[in-house]
Amino acid sequence: MSAAAAYLDDVRLQFTRLKKLAEDALAQVSDEELLVTLDPESNSLAIIVKHMAGNLRSRFTDFLTTDGEKPDRNRDGEFEIGGTPSREAIMADWQRGWSVLFETLDALAEDDVLLEVTVRGEPLTVIQALDRQMTHHAYHVGQIVFLAKHFRSSAWRNLSIRRKR
Repeated sequence: MSAAAAYLDDVRLQFTRLKKLAEDALAQVSDEELLVTLDPESNSLAIIVKHMAGNLRSRFTDFLTTDGEKPDRNRDGEFEIGGTPSREAIMADWQRGWSVLFETLDALAEDDVLLEVTVRGEPLTVIQALDRQMTHHAYHVGQIVFLAKHFRSSAWRNLSIRRKR
């Protein structure tokens, strides 16, 4: 296996793990808790999910041929929730964003990893763009886990290696 193929396989694996970690955390909170903010400057779980989904759709739609910041993206709108969306609607949006990512990853060839793409006008190699997205989404998955654990408190079901007591 080439280094490029190994890299693409690992990127897919790491994104899959991030998605599962977030989903396992989200599954532990109530529908109402999806919409709770800790303070006026904080984002709810639903807002974080909405932002991540919007980011994935923008970055990975026509990934190799168009700027990752699509003209029809309303980034600021990703940080607003209108009404009281259902868990099903929130998670359907989430799944759509991740589907775009995974379809794009599946279509990438080994020779693509050093191609140049742009994100907000900035030229990046495919490797750099993927790593940038991985870092961005790991940050938000950490927020999701933190908030979910906060809401569950002592009822939290650990998602990683338990501490020895």
